[in-house]
Amino acid sequence: MNIVLYPQPKINIGLRVLARRDDGYHDIETLFYPVDSYTDILEIIEADSVSMNYFGTVYELPGGDMEKELCVKAYRLLQKEFDLPPVGIYLCKNIPVGAGMGGGSSDAAWTLRGLNDLFCLGLSMEQLASYASQLGSDCPFFIHGIPMLGRGRGEILTPCCPDSVAGLKERYHIKIVAPGIHVSTAGAYASLTPDSSGKGLEKLLELPVEQWRERVINDFEKTVFARHPEIARIKQSLYDEGAVYASMSGSGSAVYGIFRNSL
Repeated sequence: MNIVLYPQPKINIGLRVLARRDDGYHDIETLFYPVDSYTDILEIIEADSVSMNYFGTVYELPGGDMEKELCVKAYRLLQKEFDLPPVGIYLCKNIPVGAGMGGGSSDAAWTLRGLNDLFCLGLSMEQLASYASQLGSDCPFFIHGIPMLGRGRGEILTPCCPDSVAGLKERYHIKIVAPGIHVSTAGAYASLTPDSSGKGLEKLLELPVEQWRERVINDFEKTVFARHPEIARIKQSLYDEGAVYASMSGSGSAVYGIFRNSL
């Protein structure tokens, strides 16, 4: 028995860091938006023992310990509940690592989805999202895979599809530039000062895409651009190419531009 899946990355359209929480995390507000660029390939095979196998982009396991890999953690979560047989997990990495595109979280969420289908566990999307929330703040989004407004640590999700967002795939195309610079998310958070002032993101996203520039902002850009001015230059180059809106995704380093389709 086996299943092949194609985990998608995301971009963040707007990312506001509102407050530091007592648990050490931060309250944020962002739009998670799924994209087709850099899709990973994930295969799960029933096997004699649990294993994790990598291909594609070079990626080192945290501390060299397979059990710290998010896909394996996802498997262990369901194994406890459903006494799953051992599996071999084969992952071809295309999503850039440390680029703010959520590749690891997506792989973990799609592992949950794949195990649910492979072993006919009958879990609902809500149940899968609950498991995913134990793996990472943005993991539940990848269970749903539709534009979602993320609040709290990013785990409080509500569908968000005003006309500007709903029409992105039809009227625009998105170009993503991943410069290969690894930006530490923890370091990025440590360098900024939360700010809860300003108009709410959900209201701003109701504006036409052409009006997002200078309004729909990513709070991480200020500190990350100061450390890595080459990332700021990529954003400007996208505007120079004709993007109607450009932004860094997450805490970086990937930058995307939204371009109007030719008539």
